Amino acid sequence: MEQTQTAPFTLQTITDLHGPAGRLEALLNTGSPDAPYCVLVCHPHPLGGGTMHNKVVYHAMKAFQSLGLPVLRFNFRGTGLSEGEHDNGHGEQDDVRAALDWLEQRFRLPTLFAGFSFGSYVGMQACCSDARVKGAVVLGLPVHAEGRDYEFKFLSRCNAIPKLFISGTRDQYGPTAQVESVVENATPPHELVLVEGADHFFVGKLDEVQRAITGWCNTNFLSVAAQ
Repeated sequence: MEQTQTAPFTLQTITDLHGPAGRLEALLNTGSPDAPYCVLVCHPHPLGGGTMHNKVVYHAMKAFQSLGLPVLRFNFRGTGLSEGEHDNGHGEQDDVRAALDWLEQRFRLPTLFAGFSFGSYVGMQACCSDARVKGAVVLGLPVHAEGRDYEFKFLSRCNAIPKLFISGTRDQYGPTAQVESVVENATPPHELVLVEGADHFFVGKLDEVQRAITGWCNTNFLSVAAQ
């Protein structure tokens, strides 16, 4: 049975999330009191203007929250009001782990992860072998972006959790053939949704992204939790 929540949720500013580099600016979109999972969403590259307020990150949050799940977003070190300095994706993995620790302490629930672009690359390295994470959504998987190359060999060593990859067929940073190769080499189970005509930022296609996320959640997690 598909689940949709209509209860009024709130937005909370989180002031007690700290990583190794200092305090991390964060927001919590609350969920249903009986939510079976909590969610962590990570933003794209800070040097390209990425923050937790990015449109793709926001719409991913809305998809999860529409199902009654609490969602934590935060700014990586050196971004927005977060302390520390950008660390080229290395220290940022520790920021993700700090966020997972915070969610565990706050909710005592299994976690679902979602990351967009750089956020997916950094987040998956921290999350895909963490027993607390039971599912992952990779949005706009980057292969080569703004002079940066990304390697995803680590996905073959991930836990066997459901993984949803969502990419646009016109993604300038993730050509379809290369994305398909990355997904094929990832530990199953995995699913790839190609959004026809979408670029890296899913301009004009964010409703399709939300539907893909909610459908995946209902199929893999919420229908089971409701039984």
